[in-house]
Amino acid sequence: MKNIHDMSIEDINKKAQEIREKLVETVSKNGGHLAPNLGIVELTLCLHKVFDFSKDRLLFDVGHQSYVHKLLTGRDKNFSTLRKRGGIGPFTDPKESSADPFISGHAGTALSAGAGIAMASPEKKVIVVVGDASISNGHSLEALNNIGGHKLKNMIIILNDNEMSIGKNVGSLSRFFGKFMVSEKYMNFRDDIKSLIKKIKIAGGVSDTLERMEFSVKNFFLPLNMLESFGFKFFGVLDGHNVEELLSTLNKVKNIEGPIFIHIKTQKGKGYSFAEQDKEKFHGISPFNMETGDTDLSGKTYSGIFGKEIVKLGEEDKDIVAICSGMVKGTGLGEFFKRFPERAIDTGIAEGHAVTFAGGLATQGKKPYVVIYSTFLQRAYSQLIHDISLQKLPVRFIVDRAGIVGEDGKTHNGLYDLSIFLTIPNYTVLAPATSKELVEMLEFSKNFQDGPLVIRIPREVEYNIEGDREFEFGRWRELKKGKENLFIATGSMVKEILDIEDRLKARGIEGTIVNASTLKPLDEKYLLECVKEYKNIFVLEEAYEKNSFGSSIMEFYNEKDIDVMIKKIALKEGAIPHGKRSELLEEFGLRGENLIGRIEEKIDAGKK
Repeated sequence: MKNIHDMSIEDINKKAQEIREKLVETVSKNGGHLAPNLGIVELTLCLHKVFDFSKDRLLFDVGHQSYVHKLLTGRDKNFSTLRKRGGIGPFTDPKESSADPFISGHAGTALSAGAGIAMASPEKKVIVVVGDASISNGHSLEALNNIGGHKLKNMIIILNDNEMSIGKNVGSLSRFFGKFMVSEKYMNFRDDIKSLIKKIKIAGGVSDTLERMEFSVKNFFLPLNMLESFGFKFFGVLDGHNVEELLSTLNKVKNIEGPIFIHIKTQKGKGYSFAEQDKEKFHGISPFNMETGDTDLSGKTYSGIFGKEIVKLGEEDKDIVAICSGMVKGTGLGEFFKRFPERAIDTGIAEGHAVTFAGGLATQGKKPYVVIYSTFLQRAYSQLIHDISLQKLPVRFIVDRAGIVGEDGKTHNGLYDLSIFLTIPNYTVLAPATSKELVEMLEFSKNFQDGPLVIRIPREVEYNIEGDREFEFGRWRELKKGKENLFIATGSMVKEILDIEDRLKARGIEGTIVNASTLKPLDEKYLLECVKEYKNIFVLEEAYEKNSFGSSIMEFYNEKDIDVMIKKIALKEGAIPHGKRSELLEEFGLRGENLIGRIEEKIDAGKK
């Protein structure tokens, strides 16, 4: 195969087609971010042709746009393992390849990281490709201000505008401006004007006229004015699928001092008709049928059940407002947004704003529901404390994708939300064990006014327990009665312990199984009553074991001067890798035989 640096325009166009076929084939089997990568094929190829990334650095924001980059940096032979346990990861990761300078699973990180790399290594060109609305992230805007202010001459920022958030501004006029602004004549003209204004010291008409002329020129080329005020040299708008145009511009900017900002337009999902027609569905998708574009929809998810129930609550109560940060369909809010657009707010990639905005609504008697993936809610930690906790505002948080998420891996696992909410004052925390209990909790949440309320739901399909009693706030429920061992399980771990109950009995381990659906406040009455009845008390949770639910129970007993050993069964690591959720639960000791092994090990250790 030809080295990419030796490829002609015809070669690159042919390679682009081959890569698109590979992307569709692989993601149809493994799931992943298809549409963003289909839209960035030509740009990534051109970047690799013009620059030498064994020396220069290439960052993506967000890293889910990096599949093409992975194919071009020695990971093509193993690309079929994408998102599989032990295979290629879903985002950029320096541990996977030296071609990935920085980990990038959350939006808004690459510009700041790139600025640090550029300042530390001025001999390297640092290129940051920003797409999928990440440029409007507050973190990104802070970085732009810093990059321009420090005049990082070796930085090139490329806005991959795939029309998911930025308004349409292409057409013949934009193409004309784009070609004009990357021309040497324009660059020389602009620099000459600046130089002339600086040199002329005379007061009055000439100087004023020249300044007005430059101001008019800048305003005529709309984005140039804003970006030059940040300290950037602006190029664009370019057709992101036109290889000749991309190569021409990249070759020119390669030798120009920055910081440089290039605006390109791409088509998300390009080359695969189903992805072109439904960009949001194919942004991040589970395995699908290549011929039809259909996914397997068997089994209702907790997100879907929430979505259906919040619509019912919205019909009953006009004060309910739903808020999310860029994941309308993923969080199950699609129908609510259709039915109640005036009470449905998508803040984009701005979780901190979403939380404070909800706080403002709550002060005016509204009932805000903030629906965010656990991993992204981490980004609003300060707001959760400063804006919500201190004022004890009744904001409802639906924490989706709590626990192990699966193929999206270590940047997206929801392992820290319990540690956050259990330690911040004034929060009430619930975790449904079943889909029925989720519906009951949502009904309860509607009129809950005693501060902020959290409902934690896993990335799982619905599960129910036959004959289970209704949810009762603050009270735990015994599902099975036994001797010697007490298993206090919360959320998804209720199913896991029930699934192995018979196998435990076969090995001589009996016990009482409790559904602790209210994590905060604790059911103190039950904890005081049960402590003398059992030899071993286990606490099972799908979260990081430090500062966990089990830790809060230990602290309760310590405060009461009760000498009891709590055996925590949770995740010992915070960085759980990518792979199927079912495989990871088993591997890390929260499911099946490995869960039984952990229980046996802790019982044996207590006998010594």
